[in-house]
Amino acid sequence: MSDATNTPLLEVRGLTKHFPVGGRGILGRAAKVLRAVDGIDFDLERGQCLGLVGESGCGKSTVARTVIGLHPATSGSVRLAGAELMTLTRRKWLPYRRRIQMIFQDPYASLDPRQTVASILTEPARIHKLHRPKERKLRAMELLEAVGLNPRHINRYPHEFSGGQRQRIGIARALALEPDILICDEPVSALDVSIQAQIINLLGELKERFDLAYLFIAHDLAVVRHISDSVAVMYLGRIVELATRDTIFSAPRHPYTQALLSAVPVPDPIEERARERIVLRGDVPSPLDPPPGCAFEPRCHRVDEVPGGHCRGERPEAVEIAGEGGHLSACHLTSAEAEPS
Repeated sequence: MSDATNTPLLEVRGLTKHFPVGGRGILGRAAKVLRAVDGIDFDLERGQCLGLVGESGCGKSTVARTVIGLHPATSGSVRLAGAELMTLTRRKWLPYRRRIQMIFQDPYASLDPRQTVASILTEPARIHKLHRPKERKLRAMELLEAVGLNPRHINRYPHEFSGGQRQRIGIARALALEPDILICDEPVSALDVSIQAQIINLLGELKERFDLAYLFIAHDLAVVRHISDSVAVMYLGRIVELATRDTIFSAPRHPYTQALLSAVPVPDPIEERARERIVLRGDVPSPLDPPPGCAFEPRCHRVDEVPGGHCRGERPEAVEIAGEGGHLSACHLTSAEAEPS
C-alpha cells in the first residue's frame, strides 16, 4: 500500500505480549503468564510525535520492543505504511528495519565499547548495503554534525564521550538508515537534567528537519508535554487514555491520568497551593494476576462514583468522548457519560 493514501504511517491494533513465567503444566502450557502488554491500539502519523507515558513496569518498553520486532508479539497487528509486520520472517523484516529505528534508554550500555564511532555509524549502512564504502564514513561525519558533535572525533571510542554525547551518537546511529519512525525509549531519563533539555531540543529539530515520526516513551510528563503532539497513558499493559497533548493536560478524563497530572508541580505558588493533590492508595497490581475488572480499580479515587460494582467485575473498553477530537478513555465513568439518557 502506498504512503500516498490516508493510511497512518504506523497502525497498531490489539497488540499483546505475554511472557511465560515458571515451569510448564501437564499439557505443556506455561504455569503463569505475565501480561506485559494486554491489547493496545494506536496510530502514528508522519511527522507526528506520540508520547507514551505511565509508571515503571506498565509495559511501555515492551510495546517499543514488540513494535520493532525485538520481541515476537503474542497476538495483534502492527502495520507500517499498510504492510503487516507481525507475520514477517527475520529476512523479510530487513527492509522494514530501515524505516523504523530505536533510540535506547541507556547511552552507556547501548554502544559497543569495542567499536569506534566510525564503526558504530557505518555498520547499519554496511549491513543494509547502502552507499559505497568510501561514502559511508563521510555520511557518518555528516550525522555527527547533525546531532551537534565534532566530526573530527569520529575515530574515538564511546568511553571518550560524556553521557549526553553518547546519546547523541545513539541518535546519529538511529538516523543512519534515513528512517521514517524513531522509537525513543526514555532517551533522556539516564541523563542529567541540564543535558535532558539539550537532547529534547535536538530531537525536536531533527523531527522537523527529516520529517520524522516519533513514538516517545517516558515517565516524565514535563518532557512529554514539550515534545509530543498526542499522548497515550498506559496502566498495567493497557492504554487507558489517548488524546491530543493539550487535551490530556487541560482536560484529562481517566482517574489515573488525573492522578498523574496532580503530581506535576506548577510554577505559580498560588495556583500550586490551591490545587488538590490526588494520592493513589496501594501499589500497582501484579501483571501475573491482574484484577478481573478494571486494573486501576484497587487504587482508584473515583471508584465509588460508578454504580453497580462494574469496576470490580467488568473491564472497561476505550470509549470516544463526543466532541473532543478522538479523545479516548477506558473508564466506566466515561462509558456512563457516553450512553444516551
